[in-house]
Amino acid sequence: MAHVSELPTRPTGKVVDRDTTTRIPIEDVRLSAANLSIAFLALLFGGLAGLLQGFVRSGYLELPSWISYYALLTAHGVLLVLVLSSFFSIGYLYAGTSKVLGGLHPKTIGFGWAGFALMSVGTVTAAFFILAGKANVLYTFYTPMQAHPWFYVGLSLIVVGILLNCVGMFITYQSWRKNNPGKLTPLFAFFSNAVFVLWVFASLFIAVFVVGLVIPWAFGWVPTIDPMIGRTLFWAFGHTLVNIWMLTSISAWYVSMPKIIGGKVFSDSLARVAVVILVVANVPGGFHHQILDPGLSVGLKFLHVIQTFMIIFPSLMTAFAMLATMEWAGRAKGVTSLLGWWKILPWKDARFFALIVAMFAFIPAGLGGIINASNQINQVVHNSIWVTGHLHLTVGTTVMLTFFGVSYWLVPFLSGRKMTKVLNRLAIAQTIIWASGMLIMSGAMHINGLLGSPRRTADTTYGGHNAAADWAFYEMFMALGGIILFGAIVLIVYIWTQLAFFAPKGETDFPIGEDFSEKDASPLFMDRWSIWVTLGVISIAIAYVIPLFDFISGHNPGSLPFLMF
Repeated sequence: MAHVSELPTRPTGKVVDRDTTTRIPIEDVRLSAANLSIAFLALLFGGLAGLLQGFVRSGYLELPSWISYYALLTAHGVLLVLVLSSFFSIGYLYAGTSKVLGGLHPKTIGFGWAGFALMSVGTVTAAFFILAGKANVLYTFYTPMQAHPWFYVGLSLIVVGILLNCVGMFITYQSWRKNNPGKLTPLFAFFSNAVFVLWVFASLFIAVFVVGLVIPWAFGWVPTIDPMIGRTLFWAFGHTLVNIWMLTSISAWYVSMPKIIGGKVFSDSLARVAVVILVVANVPGGFHHQILDPGLSVGLKFLHVIQTFMIIFPSLMTAFAMLATMEWAGRAKGVTSLLGWWKILPWKDARFFALIVAMFAFIPAGLGGIINASNQINQVVHNSIWVTGHLHLTVGTTVMLTFFGVSYWLVPFLSGRKMTKVLNRLAIAQTIIWASGMLIMSGAMHINGLLGSPRRTADTTYGGHNAAADWAFYEMFMALGGIILFGAIVLIVYIWTQLAFFAPKGETDFPIGEDFSEKDASPLFMDRWSIWVTLGVISIAIAYVIPLFDFISGHNPGSLPFLMF
């Protein structure tokens, strides 16, 4: 396979006066850095909204009349779940792809900036109507709750911007393949292309929902909307979005972590098979969010549970590959004892420490996902704050700690600066603080969920009922966790600012691991994405054709809007 040791030539465009074996063209740097800047701003403001929201729910804060709990909840979800994750993934994947493919194609730069502009305008538009109290519909914007129509226009601009970035990435990917016949694309580029393929799958569903159904309804051009169609299209997008984050995160685990620990990639073939399964089997998993919905037959729900559980296999493959990578790295250094390789891992390197803590969090997060996807157990936890705790454990801990770990090499790589010892110690402290805050907050959410506490509600006192009184103790811990987490956000923003503008000048590498064995090279047909996309479309058709046909042909009168502003 091709890795950094056999970098191809840049497709086209200028090469700056830098060593291109460690740096990337300046146009690519600017595009990646711009996306990361928006991501960190979204983290700061979205985190603040989450902190205030937690105080309100726990009874420690009463908001002024000009803003509501649900506005904060909507801002928290949109800024962190949609904006932060999208901008960070795009910035990171552009930089890594540029590194392994020798630069982005000039057309990719054009599409990237156009996408960045649309996503930025869309974010500002959506945020304005949220803060103005015109969009208290949460980040899931379930219909028939209705927000101001321009809120949906803002969301649609974000989606169109993402699709433009997809086109740009595909141009670079195909250009490299055309210029390098007979070569397998580098593993990082394979991950990157897979993420953008998932973005296309996800974006098409949400585009049909928002542009085709919600915007005409919100502007009053059509009187009613079918909530079941809306929920089905949203979760085809929403669940895929979760695995877009996960696939982005595990790209760092598979490709960069081996280099950081002084080892090599355990198995290129295993990694690519895991990626393909995630792409092919992912979208139908969205139906497990609708297990309690009416209008879906028991047989259909059983089929979708089976399809959801297919995601377990690449998760287990990843767990095995990560442990094997770490053990082989230790064996290669001469360690012979049973667990001696564990002790010599670079625990004082913030890049590795953030990733390994993220991996630890993935264990309970994955187990929680199995519970949520199980038909019977889901009945118990579905509308409780257990689900919120699971989201914070999966995305808030596993994904975000990986993003933070990536930032510790990506930001100085782009800025031409170096991580200092002081910043490295602060980064390790930030990881501990963030993980502790999430453990406290997410743990309290899980317990309260089992006690019956609902999610998405500002007032959980229920008129002083005894059952509700039992939740107050754990809501205190939810607020405490929120305080700790916001402290960690302030710290990561400080570290990012230092690495971007003030740390000492110097070269920081983007770590790209090599294979243990050249014989492990995957067959060339793994690069034929037409096969995997076709299988993915078939998987989606099996899951969605019947229920969507039933909804459309069911002569459902639809629902009038419930105005949330």
